[in-house]
Amino acid sequence: MSPSETTVLHTWHHNAQAWIQAVREGGIESRRQVTDQAILLAILGRQPQRVLDLGCGEGWLLRALGERGIEAVGVDGDATLVEAARAAGPASVHLATYAQLTESQVDIGRGYDLVCANFALLHQDIIPLLAALNALLAADGALIIQTLHPWSMAEGDYQDGWREETFVALAGQWAPMPWYFRTLSSWLNALEMAGYRLAGLQEPQHPQRALPQSLLLTAVAAPEAGIP
Repeated sequence: MSPSETTVLHTWHHNAQAWIQAVREGGIESRRQVTDQAILLAILGRQPQRVLDLGCGEGWLLRALGERGIEAVGVDGDATLVEAARAAGPASVHLATYAQLTESQVDIGRGYDLVCANFALLHQDIIPLLAALNALLAADGALIIQTLHPWSMAEGDYQDGWREETFVALAGQWAPMPWYFRTLSSWLNALEMAGYRLAGLQEPQHPQRALPQSLLLTAVAAPEAGIP
């Protein structure tokens, strides 16, 4: 049986405090050296005025954007992380699961210049969620996804499927977390099926590492059929 969103959320409930500590103390090397800066630069490059941070966690990106004069709104499915994000900064942060967002059960606003998902899409069936996010974008808005680079995470098995993160490199008490691995073509197909077209692809990399640290995709709403 494949892990459900409930299973993934349960893991985050267990790991929330350890995650807050790891992020705020700079305990995740790849984020400290490469990926935090990569997502921030990708967002700033589009000069948005209003951003939705999907899966905002403890809110570091909300605070970074707010410091640069950008209105940032967060949403996360874990109450502990939402409370931490609210306590640490002035940004509006909503508590909602991805299932609730997909079904439009929670009003988190709309008309966003940009929606970002920074290592936040861990489930198997993300196409309905991506389609729902499309409806929240302004007419010229964009979706930015940063995720683990599939070529550096394949480990000899380059096909879609569930994997497990054990957090063995991090201090603290962690519960193993299931996450869904996607090939590059699977990511691109998911965007297309959700009504987007690819507008940019980056592979952030540390200069002393052989493989990229992440995959960074920028997508915009695809034109309707029959409209050039």
